Amino acid sequence: MLLYLRLLKESFAFAMNALRNNKLRTMLSLLGVTIGIFSIIAVLAAVDSLDRKIKADLSTLDKNTIYLTSQSFGPTDVPRWKREQFPAVKYEEYQYLKTALNDVENSCFQYFTGSQNIKFESKTVSNVNMVPVTHEFVDIQRMEFKEGRFFNELESNSGKQVVVLGHDIAEQLFENADPIGKTVRIYGNRFTVIGVTKKKGSGMDIGGGDDTSAFIPSNFLRGLYGDNNDNVLCVVVIKPEKGADIEGLKGEISQKLRSYRGVKQGEIDNFFINILSGFTDMIDSLIGSLKIGGWIISGFSLLVGGFGIANIMFVSVKERTNLIGIQKSLGAKNKFILFQFLFEAIILCVIGGMVGLLLVWIIAMILTKVLDFEFVLSMGNIILGTSLAAIIGLIAGILPAVSASRLDPVEAIRSGM
Repeated sequence: MLLYLRLLKESFAFAMNALRNNKLRTMLSLLGVTIGIFSIIAVLAAVDSLDRKIKADLSTLDKNTIYLTSQSFGPTDVPRWKREQFPAVKYEEYQYLKTALNDVENSCFQYFTGSQNIKFESKTVSNVNMVPVTHEFVDIQRMEFKEGRFFNELESNSGKQVVVLGHDIAEQLFENADPIGKTVRIYGNRFTVIGVTKKKGSGMDIGGGDDTSAFIPSNFLRGLYGDNNDNVLCVVVIKPEKGADIEGLKGEISQKLRSYRGVKQGEIDNFFINILSGFTDMIDSLIGSLKIGGWIISGFSLLVGGFGIANIMFVSVKERTNLIGIQKSLGAKNKFILFQFLFEAIILCVIGGMVGLLLVWIIAMILTKVLDFEFVLSMGNIILGTSLAAIIGLIAGILPAVSASRLDPVEAIRSGM
């Protein structure tokens, strides 16, 4: 054990000596390892940060929530031309399913539509995410309010011109004034503000729900656009009861809606039953693909870095041939010489890897402040980066170390004279 500790100490001294005596050569050799480790860990850190952000945003949602619509949220085997022929989900179908389905806690009707400007006196907030929904949405999303309330069943069914504003929208329009009861203009019509949501922070909600949204009764938009309009995507949102058989419920929805629409036996469903857990599976698949792509691209940098380290180690063996001969003549075994150069290669690579990790950390800190998005360099990625550097050092240093250990002591001393 003491022998290996002494070897490690001497190898570290030789590695640092190489850095000091041949600064440019060593730095250029280490650059490949630094870039390789930087590339891999930067990609993994960015992908992990994105994955963590998405998972955190979706954690507030019930992953069993079902979105019934004419469009698929993920990859599908149904050809595009056939999907374009699917009829839009109708309000009457939402009303039918609401009473016909079992094991459902709640359901609502929603339009996915474009953003709008909201005006109050001389102030205008542009590109506001509009969320036209029925009154049940508040319970499905478990919305919380800073002031006021959500619209009730009567206001929802009649399409009354009332609006619930997201926290940020209300602040921009009214600043410190009380928004409740004030009148704003949306879609060229006057809407009365009846509620303001509690601030949630940046997050992901399917179809709305964040601080930059405005919620209005879907029947207002239905009266404005009609039942068939390309400007909106009609969706029935279904929240199953806790512990419900999701696959069984999906089968029931399919059977009920096929029967309601008169879809013949043997024909495919002319609608899609999207489930949030499937959406998260698609995200996991995408994240995995990004990681694989990052590994492949960054692998070339590591390959170049490995060649650079192998080159500097061969040069180091050549320069220290005389010293190797003296060590062997004094009784140093082949194993001692081999480990000496092997440890040196590993130490050089780890130094290059640590520089790469330091660069990732610095850039992550800068981007976190500039973009308001938390880039995280996890301990797992730090360990991975350091381990990769050590493995590259081991692989790159093995041939030079073996060649050094096999030198004949007499020939080695003679060649150095």
